[in-house]
Amino acid sequence: MSIAENVARVRERIEAAAHRAGRSPDLITLMAVTKTFSAEQILEAYDAGLRVFGENRIQEFAGKVDALRDLRNAEWHMIGHLQTNKATQATELFGHVDSLDSARLARKLNAAAAKLGKRIPVLIEINVGGEAAKSGVAPNSAELEELLRVAPELQSLEFRGLLTVPPYADDPEKSRPHFRKMQELFEQIASRNLVGVGMEILSMGMSHDVEVAMEEGATCIRVGTAIFGARPAFRVKL
Repeated sequence: MSIAENVARVRERIEAAAHRAGRSPDLITLMAVTKTFSAEQILEAYDAGLRVFGENRIQEFAGKVDALRDLRNAEWHMIGHLQTNKATQATELFGHVDSLDSARLARKLNAAAAKLGKRIPVLIEINVGGEAAKSGVAPNSAELEELLRVAPELQSLEFRGLLTVPPYADDPEKSRPHFRKMQELFEQIASRNLVGVGMEILSMGMSHDVEVAMEEGATCIRVGTAIFGARPAFRVKL
């Protein structure tokens, strides 16, 4: 199937899941995760109507950006782990950073964005499953509290919500407790009405568990293989 046909199928899944959950599909953002996929494939997805794209690696996206520079209204989100020494490059390449996982990184991003005269929307990444191999702060941790505390000081960042990647399971139902925990955390933070912290976006759910994530309150779904097909191996060019 073509990328356009795959996009249509994913949108049908989103619409069906939204109706089952009593939600409006118009309030769900479909993000195309373009890690390891070519600029030509991204252009096809854009032509199919997608406008929100997520990349995991700065170096990889830097090799595509020239071919994608003229896409009007396209949003480029950094969704992979971001090292503090790459903060400046990230603010140059991306309009959004969805993988904020420390106050130190937040301060670096804020300083880099300020120099560029930009205001960067950010999401706090939550390691909801407590996996050692994944980045993100633990729910209800001191690290999360520190991020929420420093948010008002960081005038070049706009805190807009949370992102998570739960432990992978073939059965999407096994992700449901993690998604539910995220929704509870999202509502808990929102209820605190913290200065400088907006809870508008809950980014969770991927190709295999779109429906469960939406049933548990996701507002942004990140989809790669269901749009582009099997993911090729990424090799850094030396």
